[in-house]
Amino acid sequence: MIGMLSTLLSVSFTCAQPSRKVSIACIGASITYGAGLEDREKQSYPAQLQNLLGDHYTVTNYGVNSTTLLRQGDHPYWSTKAYASALASNPDIVFIDLGGNDSKLVNRVNAGALEQDGRDLIQSFRQLPSHPRVILLLPIVSFVTDTMEIWDAAIVKTIIPHLRNVAFDAGCEVLDMHPLLLNQSAYMPDKIHPDAVGALMMAKRLHAFLTQDYDERFDIFKTLKPENLQSFYGYACSEFTMEGHPCKIVQPKRAAKHHPWIWRARFWGHEPQTDIALLERGFHVVYCDVAELFGNAEAVQRWNTFYETLTKNGLFRKVALEGMSRGAVYCYNWAAANPDKVVCVYVDNPVLDLKSWPGSQRTKTERPEWEMFKKDFGLVSDEAALAFQGSPIDKVALIVNGHYPLLHVCGDADRDVPMIENTTPFEQKVKALHGDITVIHKPGFAHHPHSLPDPSPIVDFIMTAWNTYR
Repeated sequence: MIGMLSTLLSVSFTCAQPSRKVSIACIGASITYGAGLEDREKQSYPAQLQNLLGDHYTVTNYGVNSTTLLRQGDHPYWSTKAYASALASNPDIVFIDLGGNDSKLVNRVNAGALEQDGRDLIQSFRQLPSHPRVILLLPIVSFVTDTMEIWDAAIVKTIIPHLRNVAFDAGCEVLDMHPLLLNQSAYMPDKIHPDAVGALMMAKRLHAFLTQDYDERFDIFKTLKPENLQSFYGYACSEFTMEGHPCKIVQPKRAAKHHPWIWRARFWGHEPQTDIALLERGFHVVYCDVAELFGNAEAVQRWNTFYETLTKNGLFRKVALEGMSRGAVYCYNWAAANPDKVVCVYVDNPVLDLKSWPGSQRTKTERPEWEMFKKDFGLVSDEAALAFQGSPIDKVALIVNGHYPLLHVCGDADRDVPMIENTTPFEQKVKALHGDITVIHKPGFAHHPHSLPDPSPIVDFIMTAWNTYR
């Protein structure tokens, strides 16, 4: 009885105490510091993050102008008082926003040391008594044209790949800030530093990242033992075979609640910005090789087996499908056969009529894939192939009956997979049946490049569809 009373008093006393604020340290250079802002103490992205998070958090700005991640840089962050103060603060969460200044010519000659220095910086915080959560931010875009200064090509081709390797090796979270202001040069008046609006956009992205719903306990690799673990842009990717066929699963750093996933149908790793953005939001990204079966019965059955494996091991019962070019055939033919298993479909310059590609209704010229297509579907002649009725455009009623939203991103000048033979008639049929389809047009764009440099419209579409099931 005395022991129970002691326990109750202890619980009561604990509950009565004010909750401790979560301490966030923002490590970085001039963008973190708030250079160029009229009132940096209110307008820098750490200050605006504080406003968004509210009183349960304390966000401290440890930014120092011109500093580098490189120890051998012209102004290493390692030598600053701010770094020492950040360590002494024993934070709970650390954002590291360094790398932009490392893209200067004077520094990028030493870029080979970035990975070791990055790992060491992360470890210097992880070994603190607070054992903080460390998030590595990839640098935002630079619009400077002087190749000796903060040059975007160097950021994209040199700095970011090194930082992704750091994230993979250290197993730390990584947040790609580069696309955020890619189409927002008006918010970067000096071409390097965001203004107050741009800083708010950065703060909102960090806020959304921190406030996501996670399932900290879920780890699909505990049951599906990872084989041949590789880095997929800083994330752990298991490459394995299922019944002799290559498969891949990329694991997010933290799985979102209910374990959402996106299924890449074809062209693994090509224009991966949507996949990366969804990994940041706790999605898994998966792939099951069905090349070159063009969505036939064997492809559908192979995907059915893969789907059963993944859902039995914890992924959500519905999936977002992603198909570029002929990947759309695989997506839609599987979706038509499995309408209850689909959250949404995103396709990009999609093949929707196999008589348009790999065949050609206009010239009757055949590509090598034309013979594969005929073989896959048991079509003994060109005439039989040109009468084929098993493409997604022939299955619109089945697709619409699935009641999942569809997104097409299309280059209006695509000559390889012309819209007029694919998305245009498909869209008309979907709308005639009151289906939910959105088409994003890219005026003047051909078949390549796929996707969008800033994938936000695609990500927003997928997240909106997913949120109906959360």
